[in-house]
Amino acid sequence: MDAIDHKALAELLFPDVKMTPEDLEAKYPPRDLPEGAAVTRLAPSPTGFIHFGNLFPAITSERLAHQSGGVFYLRIEDTDAKREVPGAVEIIINSLAYFGVRFDEGAVMDGDRGNYGPYRQRQRREIYHVIAKKLVADGLAYPCFCTEEQLDDIRARQEKEKANFGYYGEWAVCRELSLDEVKKKLDAGMPYVLRFRSNGSIENKIKHIDLIKGELMLTENDIDHVLLKSDGIPTYHFAHVVDDHFMRTTHVIRGDEWLSTLPFHLQLFDALNWKRPKYLHNAPLMKSEGGSKRKISKRKDREAALSYYMEAGYPAEAVFEYALNTLNSNFEQWRMANPDSPATEFKFSVKKMSPSGALLDIDKLRDISKNVIAKMDARTVYDLLTEWAKAYDPEFHDIITKDPEYTINILGIGRGGKKPRKDAAVWGDFRDLISFFYDPLFKPEYEYPDNLNKDDIIAILSEYQGIYDPADDNQVWFGRVRELAEKHGCCPDMKKYKEDPSGYKGHVGDVSMVLRVAVCGRTQTPDLCEIMRIMGAEMVHRRIAQAIENLKAAD
Repeated sequence: MDAIDHKALAELLFPDVKMTPEDLEAKYPPRDLPEGAAVTRLAPSPTGFIHFGNLFPAITSERLAHQSGGVFYLRIEDTDAKREVPGAVEIIINSLAYFGVRFDEGAVMDGDRGNYGPYRQRQRREIYHVIAKKLVADGLAYPCFCTEEQLDDIRARQEKEKANFGYYGEWAVCRELSLDEVKKKLDAGMPYVLRFRSNGSIENKIKHIDLIKGELMLTENDIDHVLLKSDGIPTYHFAHVVDDHFMRTTHVIRGDEWLSTLPFHLQLFDALNWKRPKYLHNAPLMKSEGGSKRKISKRKDREAALSYYMEAGYPAEAVFEYALNTLNSNFEQWRMANPDSPATEFKFSVKKMSPSGALLDIDKLRDISKNVIAKMDARTVYDLLTEWAKAYDPEFHDIITKDPEYTINILGIGRGGKKPRKDAAVWGDFRDLISFFYDPLFKPEYEYPDNLNKDDIIAILSEYQGIYDPADDNQVWFGRVRELAEKHGCCPDMKKYKEDPSGYKGHVGDVSMVLRVAVCGRTQTPDLCEIMRIMGAEMVHRRIAQAIENLKAAD
């Protein structure tokens, strides 16, 4: 290393930076937390929709923090202004909130919440420059004035000489510029980036323990990576190290695409004499396709976007359980042993996480979601359903909220007991499931039993108009249906009918089906007696009259 006055260089590059690293240490002190408490974060970039795969590290981070009495925070990594999508921050915050991802501090819609902010990297420029100045003063960073053309030329020569690509060693042409040379270039208005001065060698291996991947042998970093871009904005590599230190992050959960640059990140922590956080690198979310697996794609797969699950109406609790099921192999066993316990009571463990990519299984998610919805009471279903419908199906929302008690009674059919209904996986399923209760949505499909002719059906419906009583309980109601069946040549006893089906027009089930189709416009419904009781006499009589009219008009 030359005899350049690094402190003078630091002052030359950062004349306006008066704050010191010690000032930052005082401003962002170690957190007062119980021993062993984890401080974790989710740090998405606002460059588009939030990926479903982001939910897995989010829940991992949340569980690690909250199970240990620690802190989970949201940091927005918005240093790449060119790729930022307007409104993306709001989408991130709202999407995560929808699925119940609870942050203790971090970025919120109207600013920040917490004492370790700002939580948006673009607002932390001064902090990065303080640390950058220190690295320059310590001889660990330097300005690089190379143009794109010069960098392209270096790469071309490396390719020709079959050398490793990158800015390092003899290829780092700005690494040993004198102070006078730097001054001249600055006076000439030449733009520059700030690079880290690496003393590593690719001949060296470093051992690293990843909490998911296990023991890794990594090649030491020898590249003089960029710390600050020409506009003074930090790269991800530099920003995340600085932020994780001053936000006192203990565990970093992120995608394994960052494993290749991990040696540099560790190198930065060491250069600054900062304690390294523990790293957990998870594999990408995978999808089955044609007998093989591939990484889920933002471009190809609609289910890649978290908004897909919001629009479909998966309950937050179901998605949370699905994530735990996917992340920890023993969750399903725990759930079977604890069917009524909240999922937050499950002891999440990183030791149970697979180093290979999780496979997206929509069928599994739907099964879990059905179980979650089935356990809800009618009032909870109503509240969550109407909340979803207000955002994604306004027409349906207006219809089902016109008479809340009526809708709640509908949603209560088949709930409770040892075998509750499991016919709804998402809130979006309910429009079809309960539409026949509402005249504006009623679109009957009159598919009557083939063994009964039109006259028989009209006769059955017409007579039932006179005997129907909404006050009947199930036993009385079914007794009337049996009498009606016998009167119209249908066997009132299924066992007897099976013994001699040729002696009857049909059976009591056929008569019940005639009533079901007339009243509900479909062949598959929950308990018909309860349905009719909720509908009320007026609607039942109107529906039957409509069905009779439809039959007569079919001549």
